[in-house]
Amino acid sequence: MASPCRIRLAGVADEAQAQALAQAAVDEVRRIEQRYSRYRSDSIVSRINAAAGSGRPVPVDAETAHLLDFADLLYRQSEGRFDLSSGVLRQAWDFKAARVPSETELARCRECIGWDRVVWTGEAIALPRAGMEIDFGGIGKEYAVDRAATLLLEAGVRSGLINLGGDLRVLGPHPDGRPWRLGVAHPRAPGAVALEWAVHDGALATSGDYERYFEQDGRRYCHILDPRTGWPVSHWQSVTVAAPSCLAAGALSTLAMLAGPQAPAFLQSQGVAYAALDPRGELVAPGLEPST
Repeated sequence: MASPCRIRLAGVADEAQAQALAQAAVDEVRRIEQRYSRYRSDSIVSRINAAAGSGRPVPVDAETAHLLDFADLLYRQSEGRFDLSSGVLRQAWDFKAARVPSETELARCRECIGWDRVVWTGEAIALPRAGMEIDFGGIGKEYAVDRAATLLLEAGVRSGLINLGGDLRVLGPHPDGRPWRLGVAHPRAPGAVALEWAVHDGALATSGDYERYFEQDGRRYCHILDPRTGWPVSHWQSVTVAAPSCLAAGALSTLAMLAGPQAPAFLQSQGVAYAALDPRGELVAPGLEPST
């Protein structure tokens, strides 16, 4: 998952059993990474992308179809702000080199973006143009969190948490009923916590402008890119969303970053609790009682 990951189980008296349960969850996460990583030549994503422009649909299994249906829903509900085909923008944006691409480079990438042009039948997918790609980077890690949680819950675990690079799912409170107190990273102070959030169960996910970014001429360029323009978002420092599943929490936090000033209205329409840090670093968290 290219990020620190941790699984904590509580209330499992037998250590060997706890180790076996945790290992099963780790194996499930690795299975999902293998299936949906664009960096592995044997993944379903690589097979789909390799067929781009050939006119040949690539059949997919039920699990992949479920994720593609979810991505299709996000595309339609976000009016194109979430687009599974937008990963090609990484060809223009080099955050390590801290280089702002030209409009010509971005226009070339945008020619290969457009979920509305993808042929998705529910059983097979075809990318109509050579150079087009899909990338599950926006939802794959969150799906892995949920799958590992489901596996552990089905095995009888009722207390613990799964943390894959800051995307979290709580399996249930501490055995004595206390909630887990989760810290949300401060986007402008590395190592510091912006707020703490008490969670009994469910998921918490954060999107922000601080994981991959560079600054140039007084402007911050972050890795969350609007597929319609190719440019980074620039309004919120971070948005944290609580939802029953990590897949929903992660998708909504990303969409909120892309929605800019309209994010509060959007999140309220979704009926989820959230906490956001605005451009000045002020906390916006209506109806929420995070412990700071």
